[in-house]
Amino acid sequence: MASLPSIVILGDYERALKRFSNWGVLDQKANLTIHHEPLRGEALYEAVKDADAIAIVRDRAPFDEAIIARLPKLKFLMFTGERNGTLEASALVARNIPMACTPGGPSKETTTELTWALILGASKRLVEQNKLISSGGWRDQLSVLPMLSGERLGVMGLGSIGSRVARVGAALGMEVVTWSPRMTPERAAVENAKSVNLEELLKTSKIVTMHLVAGPGTKGLISADQLALMRPDSILINTSRAALINMNDLQKALALGKPGQAAVDVFDVEPLPEKDPLRNTPNLLVTPHLGFIAEPIFATFSKGITETLEAWLDGKPVPHPFTPK
Repeated sequence: MASLPSIVILGDYERALKRFSNWGVLDQKANLTIHHEPLRGEALYEAVKDADAIAIVRDRAPFDEAIIARLPKLKFLMFTGERNGTLEASALVARNIPMACTPGGPSKETTTELTWALILGASKRLVEQNKLISSGGWRDQLSVLPMLSGERLGVMGLGSIGSRVARVGAALGMEVVTWSPRMTPERAAVENAKSVNLEELLKTSKIVTMHLVAGPGTKGLISADQLALMRPDSILINTSRAALINMNDLQKALALGKPGQAAVDVFDVEPLPEKDPLRNTPNLLVTPHLGFIAEPIFATFSKGITETLEAWLDGKPVPHPFTPK
C-alpha cells in the first residue's frame, strides 16, 4: 500500500489555522504536520526535507534557491496571501513545481485600523499614560498633548491602504499630502490629497505614514538623510515593510529627536529577537506585526489552505495558482 503524501504547514504562530476550517479530509488523505514555531536554516530544512507539499503562512519561512535545491521530494508549494517576499519562486519554476496562494482577506482594512491605532497611540502617548496610571500617578507634563486636527498627514503610497488611511486623516480634519515614485497630482486629487515631493512631505508633515511596496526603488528609502529632514514633533509610522526604513538609522535619529517618535509594526527579522534593542528604544512604539492578524483573515487563510491542498491531493486544478511576474 502506498504511503500517504507528506504535507507540512509552516508559520502558524497563532495556532489559529485549525480553528477556521475543516481539516478532516487532509488528516485522512495525508501525513499532516503543522509547525507553530519560527523555523529558519537547518531547522527549517529538517522540518520540510521529506515534504511532498508545503504551505506557508505569509512569508514566515524563507525559501531561497539553496534550500529548494535540497528538497527533491517537493511537488507543490503554496502560501497565504497574494505575495511572498521571502520565496525565490524562480527556483520552483525551474523545477516545474507548481505554486498557489490564497486570497488575502480584509488585510487592507485591518492594516488601516492598525495604522491609525499606532498614530493615535503615539500621538496621545497612550503607553506612557497607562504606565502613569498603573504606577499610581495621574496626569503629568506628557498629558498636555497636541491635536492632529489641522496638522499635515504625509502618506507615502496612496494605494488601497494608503488611500484608506488618507480618508481617515481627512475625516479628522488633517491636511493630506502624498508622495510615491509614480504619484501624479491627478491621482492624489482623487483622494482629496496634494501631491508633493518627498523632501516637502518629510519636512512639513506631523505624521508620516508608509504604505509603499518594498522594491528596488523603495528599499532603504528612509535612512539618516531623510530622517534628519523631519520635524522634531513628527511621528513616523510603518505598517508596510521593514525594508523601507533603515532601522539602525531610525534608532539614532530618535535619539537625536528627529523624528520625535516612531511607531513600527514590521521588522527585518520576525519574530523580533528577544534581546533586540528595538524592544526598548525610547520614543518608539512597537507592535508584533499585527497588521493582518485578525479572525476574518485567518479564516480566509485556513479555508484557502484546506481547499487548495484538497484539490492538489485529488489531482484537480487548485483555486488560486500562483505564477511569478
